[in-house]
Amino acid sequence: MNLFWFVSRVAHAFYSRFPIFGTLRGAVAILEQDGKFLVIERSDGFGLCFPGGTSHFKETPEETIRREVTEETGLLLSSLEFKFDFRHPKPFPTHTYVFEARGEGELRGSWEGKPRAATINELKQRVIQQQQPVVEYLQSRSSRNS
Repeated sequence: MNLFWFVSRVAHAFYSRFPIFGTLRGAVAILEQDGKFLVIERSDGFGLCFPGGTSHFKETPEETIRREVTEETGLLLSSLEFKFDFRHPKPFPTHTYVFEARGEGELRGSWEGKPRAATINELKQRVIQQQQPVVEYLQSRSSRNS
């Protein structure tokens, strides 16, 4: 068992029962190339997630996503475009800002997981519950462009 697995599982179990800080703010990035999406294969076994995470106190969503993408993937964002935000109640209350982005640099993993490419079909099956609205957005965007 790795440390991230333990910390993540304990935090999820605790915060889903006792959300002492209220709704957690965060941001995720959609980085797409050749019809595939950059995701993190989480080290805690919860599945796939888009690069991103929880905002620090007084941090803007733009600052959050730039910091988190670099921490999780090693990439620096060269462009960033806000698309939408949503709230999700389970397993704990979140308010997530979604950006489409482009990154530069050498891809690397972190203690949270390994970055890799995933298809929309894989995302539908394996993305974490809190990020399902991002997959729904990608599906609707894809059907509008067809």
